[in-house]
Amino acid sequence: MRIGLVACDILEPEFEYLIKDDPDFVHKEYVEFALHECPEEMRKQLLEKVNALKGKVDAVLLGYAVCQSLGGFTEVVDVPTAMLDGDDCICVLLGAKEYAREKKICTGTWFSSPGWAREGMNGIVKEMHLDSVEGVDPMFFMDLMFESYERCLYIDTGINENKEEYLEKSKEFAGQLKLKHDERSCELTMLVDTIKRVKELASKASM
Repeated sequence: MRIGLVACDILEPEFEYLIKDDPDFVHKEYVEFALHECPEEMRKQLLEKVNALKGKVDAVLLGYAVCQSLGGFTEVVDVPTAMLDGDDCICVLLGAKEYAREKKICTGTWFSSPGWAREGMNGIVKEMHLDSVEGVDPMFFMDLMFESYERCLYIDTGINENKEEYLEKSKEFAGQLKLKHDERSCELTMLVDTIKRVKELASKASM
């Protein structure tokens, strides 16, 4: 079977950990994370990327949660597609119940997965286009944006490659914004289940 992966690059560490040596995945494309700041444009681009794989793969794994604009996505594409369940990438990693529980523990929590830790401060500046304001230090806006945040919660997703580097980057991010730094682990259950589903779709399509 032939499977294509089109995923947000925030989840690249987890997907590479799970499918790096899987021969069924013949196409992998990681899309710049900041695209979700423009929901309509993100949906448009992802539709184009998935439909461009028609005839080249049997099924596509869309490595995105709903992220504001992807509701009903699998029903309008030209290739059998499985996507992640959840409102955003943190919900995908923790699951809805644990996500809600962590928010209840501390409402002002910044969730730092390996992908977000890798992006660090530069990622937030880039996402919010804070570097485009001439003559103003981006940290001025960062301090305002994170004024109501109290902690940075690093999510250890169990990947081994660059594990210590991701953790140190998360701690560095917390230190720059004067946030308490906590850690917790999670399973990759939803990603594993979605890989299983896309394989089932590909198997049916290739018959």
